[in-house]
Amino acid sequence: MIWYLYSCKKGVLPMPHFSQEEKEAVYKAIYTRRDIRTFRPDPVAPDTILKLLDAAHHAPSVGFMQPWNFILVQSADVKKRLAWAADKERRALAIHYEGERETRFMSLKIEGIEQAPLTVCVTCDPTRGGSHVLGRNSIPETDMMSTACAIQNMWLAACAEGLAMGWVSFYKKNDVRDILGIPPHIDPIALLSVGYTDHYPDIPILESSNWEKRRQLEPLIYAEQWGRQA
Repeated sequence: MIWYLYSCKKGVLPMPHFSQEEKEAVYKAIYTRRDIRTFRPDPVAPDTILKLLDAAHHAPSVGFMQPWNFILVQSADVKKRLAWAADKERRALAIHYEGERETRFMSLKIEGIEQAPLTVCVTCDPTRGGSHVLGRNSIPETDMMSTACAIQNMWLAACAEGLAMGWVSFYKKNDVRDILGIPPHIDPIALLSVGYTDHYPDIPILESSNWEKRRQLEPLIYAEQWGRQA
C-alpha cells in the first residue's frame, strides 16, 4: 500500500491487477460483441452515452494524436438522410455480386440508422497534432488505425452496458460530409447505430447468413517470417 501511494505521487502506477472475475468480464465483452442491425426506439441515457464516448476517448493513438471527433445524431430527419446515403452506396456496390451472393448482400440491413435512437459519426482528423506526429511521419494511415481503436473501445463499452451497436461502413464520404457539415479534410470513418435490441445473435450476422466463416487461428500465425507456420 505504501508503494502504491508513493507511485501515485511520482506519477507512476504499479501494473494493474485483474481478478479472475474481471479477466472473464473483459473476454466476455470481446467474444460476445456483435454488429447489430435492428433496434428498439428506446432512448439511451445521456450519462451512458458519455461513458461510451469516454471509453472511446481513452483508446490508444499513435503519437497520442487523438485524431477523433464524435458527431451525435438523434434527429429523425438527419438519420433519414444518412440512411439514404448508405442505401445509395449499397445499391451501387451490389453490381459486384451475382446470383445468391447478390441476394445475400442486398439482404444486409441498414435500417438501423433510422431505427436506433442514436447514430454516432466517428471522424478522423489527419491534421491533428500538426505536420509532425510521432509515428504518423512514417505511416500516415496510423491516424485511421488510431480512430479504429477508439471505435473498438466504444463497441466493447456498449456491449458491457447492455447496448447494441451497428457499424455502417458503406457510403460516399462526401455524402456524409455534406449531410453533417464536415470539413473537406476530415474523414467520416464510421456511422455507428447505438441503442437496445431484441435480437442479439450468438454468432456474427455475416457468419449466420453464410456470407463468411470465422477462419481458424492457427494457419494465420507465422514464426519469424511470413509463411513459416508457428
